[in-house]
Amino acid sequence: MVFLEQALKQILDSSLIKKTELFVSLLDREINYVAERSSVIHLRKKARLFSIGQKADHFYMLVEGSIRVFRPRNDGGNDEMAQYAPGDTIGDFDFARKAEYDAIAEAAEESVLVMFPAMGLAMDDFIAEEPHIVSRILLNSIVMMTSRIKSTQKILLENLSWVNELHRRAYEDPGTGLWKQTFLTDEIDRILEVPTALVMLKPDRFKILVDSRGHAAGDEAMVKIAMLLKNITRRIGRGWPLRFKSNETGLLINKCGVSMVETVVKELSRAVVSLDPVPGQGDIPAFSFSGTITYALWPEDGRNWEKLFEGCYSLLLDTWKQGGGKIARYRIADKKEAP
Repeated sequence: MVFLEQALKQILDSSLIKKTELFVSLLDREINYVAERSSVIHLRKKARLFSIGQKADHFYMLVEGSIRVFRPRNDGGNDEMAQYAPGDTIGDFDFARKAEYDAIAEAAEESVLVMFPAMGLAMDDFIAEEPHIVSRILLNSIVMMTSRIKSTQKILLENLSWVNELHRRAYEDPGTGLWKQTFLTDEIDRILEVPTALVMLKPDRFKILVDSRGHAAGDEAMVKIAMLLKNITRRIGRGWPLRFKSNETGLLINKCGVSMVETVVKELSRAVVSLDPVPGQGDIPAFSFSGTITYALWPEDGRNWEKLFEGCYSLLLDTWKQGGGKIARYRIADKKEAP
């Protein structure tokens, strides 16, 4: 049918997905991911979309036609609750609460809808594939519920633990509890605020520690360094402690100017040096900690985030190879690169 073909075209360009409240903060790549896992359904007149007591495992975007929602009365009549027109979203509130429908929805006329997730799929499938997208959808659902109803405290308490667990699974480095570098890859477009500071730390002589004491000693040292980073973000009340590659860690701090980041890097350098030395063992001398630190400010030191990140990391390695124990600021201008 003509209207069904039009609906399919709308799915392909993701226009309906982009207008849906639950997906409002997703990136284009993530919108396309959601669209690929949605399906188009066609209801004849009086066909039911959902019934009372059915679990809200899906929600729907009406493309064409109309959907009426009602509750049957004991006397055989119906209490009309809502009439949905093309462009409306149906059942997203129940879906967000993981509730059961308390009303009946049926097609008032021949209708076409987009269903998410697609037939045969469930949110657990998305959790396994893309946990960070699911966690963001759930966060959006909490915002959506907060804006729609006043008494949301109980709902928030019931849902936040799951959302936080999804974030942890998606982004937390299991060895240190720091955010993985993939967090920056997925979230940087959302979290950059002028100015944002990037701080990178590489412990000096770390290979000597691991070679002489074993990987367990290296793991323990990384946990101690991670705690220093976490303490800084707790103290200033914002930012993300990060683990990049191997033993390289750092911080991303939004709304952080020059004076603040300079204070932070000096504090971090002192804190690393102040870590308790690893005691000597026989002929193996005690190991004292120090670290090489580089930092940069976005957009002051470079407007292109990817170049800024790569440049700061390259400077970290170069400075570390020169003997370590130093602090250096990266600027694109210093490398004679175009911003």
